[in-house]
Amino acid sequence: MVMKPSKQVILNADDFGRSAGINAAVRKAHEQGMLTSTSLMITGEMANEAVEIARAHPDLAVGLHIVIVAGRAALPPARIPHLVDAQGRFSSDPVRAGLRYFFVRAARQELHSEIREQFERFAATGLPLAHVDGHVYMHLHPVALESIILLATEFGAQRIRIPRDDFALCISLDRSKLLQKAVTAAVYALLCRWSMRRLRRTSLRVTDRVYGLLQTGNMHQTYVQGVLRRLSVPSAELYFHPAMAPPYEEGGPNPGDLATLLSPTLPAIIAEHQLRPTGVLIS
Repeated sequence: MVMKPSKQVILNADDFGRSAGINAAVRKAHEQGMLTSTSLMITGEMANEAVEIARAHPDLAVGLHIVIVAGRAALPPARIPHLVDAQGRFSSDPVRAGLRYFFVRAARQELHSEIREQFERFAATGLPLAHVDGHVYMHLHPVALESIILLATEFGAQRIRIPRDDFALCISLDRSKLLQKAVTAAVYALLCRWSMRRLRRTSLRVTDRVYGLLQTGNMHQTYVQGVLRRLSVPSAELYFHPAMAPPYEEGGPNPGDLATLLSPTLPAIIAEHQLRPTGVLIS
């Protein structure tokens, strides 16, 4: 009898290090739930605590969550005046920031320096770099991605997130915000196609599907269980924004995503459908 190969599933939590409530949720979801991976916001207010949690849980794969919008920079404001305000914080508007990064030469140069600093800070933790992704998906920005590909390769990352979500599956499980999901799916389909072309000659790996882009902040149990039951690709990442304490946001973090990761039905579904939970892709 020939056994079917297991489909690999990465269950990831974003924004690790952003707050104590998120850190606590990541720890609980890994210890008591199905969380296999997390993305560290190295410039987050509670990044040092997050690193200690990661060191105490070596089975938890940790990646770098690049922050170049809606967060704090690693470099001082004097080094990157075209990127941040006097307090060292990026714009909270991804569109405005993205236009600046594209059209202002000084901003492009500073952006590369800032991204390198975040990689170097991650390396200084001594944690293995499992993957790279970005806050508010800004790692897919054309200028940022070129730097990230080079630095991810230099610093030994195994994987990069390219959020190739499944619009048809998503709306079959949850038809809320249908127009918003349709527009998001169309925009990111183009970005993902462009990004995949840039990755062809690199060693960086991607999962066949990523679930969370179209359902961000609302990875409820019915949706996640439906995705796992209908998974048809060899590898997939499902990413969440769990938290145990405010502030909560519509797009995450929130306690609902944590409840899904702690659901006692997930292990049974994973076993029934011969899925293989993992933090890193296995050849």
